[in-house]
Amino acid sequence: MLLQAGHQITVVDNFLYNQHVLAECCADPKFTLVRGDCRDDDLLARLAWNADFIVPLAAIVGAPACERNPDLARSVNYEAVKKLLIWTLAGKGVIFPMTNSGYGTGGEQACDEDSPLNPVSLYGQTKVKVEQRVLRFGGISLRFATLFGMSPRMRTDLLVNDFVLRAMRDRFVVLFEAGFMRNYLHVRDAASAIIWAIDHFEEMKGKPYNVGLPDANLTKWELCERIKAHVPEFYFAEAKVGEDPDKRDYAISNERILATGWRPKYSLDDGIRELIKGYEILKTPRWGNA
Repeated sequence: MLLQAGHQITVVDNFLYNQHVLAECCADPKFTLVRGDCRDDDLLARLAWNADFIVPLAAIVGAPACERNPDLARSVNYEAVKKLLIWTLAGKGVIFPMTNSGYGTGGEQACDEDSPLNPVSLYGQTKVKVEQRVLRFGGISLRFATLFGMSPRMRTDLLVNDFVLRAMRDRFVVLFEAGFMRNYLHVRDAASAIIWAIDHFEEMKGKPYNVGLPDANLTKWELCERIKAHVPEFYFAEAKVGEDPDKRDYAISNERILATGWRPKYSLDDGIRELIKGYEILKTPRWGNA
């Protein structure tokens, strides 16, 4: 999407998951690929010098992956970005992909950007910690909702993607803490928000922004009801014992970014229909970060 918008892009990737999602970009002369690690200070210093904007997407993502290797999570999610921020002193704009999981258990009121952060996992803690530095350096933080939708190397362990997969493959799911609430966002709208932040950096810099669907603060139970409207054979029930290890429970206000003029293009129902088609192709989905 950045290439289509005319940007010159340099990507640094260590291809941790042996992914090949950038293959289609190689024909574009505006695209440069460097196989490397975000913790390589010399490499990042050389590449960042010629950049106008830096988007530090590299991360160990999700509670299970971070808990399994906490030292790696801290070095990638926090230390690498902390060092990268030095280059903002040379006039570079940083667009930081944050997570709204930092709100943890947000209480009864919808969380806005001034609500207290209460991350419940190491993943959330590392992202919250580095966001504080990003904002002090004048960058922009985009607190993304739980993403969904098809993409070349999608995560099937994210909530909407996972539940639609179970509806298609197993026809049932057992819910733990079915009343816990999340906000949701299509992955393409996440990309469009990054481009929006680049195009409106001067007006938006120095602030965090919740980025999600205004009409998609849903409990797990309500999400299953939305999926069942598309997959009538889908059965779901709540477990009376046990608990979800991911304790996030919050509603989100997205008014701040909406006030800048950005708008999402894809609804939750758009994403569910898209995933149903996608899982007809991916009969044995294998992607996840757990």
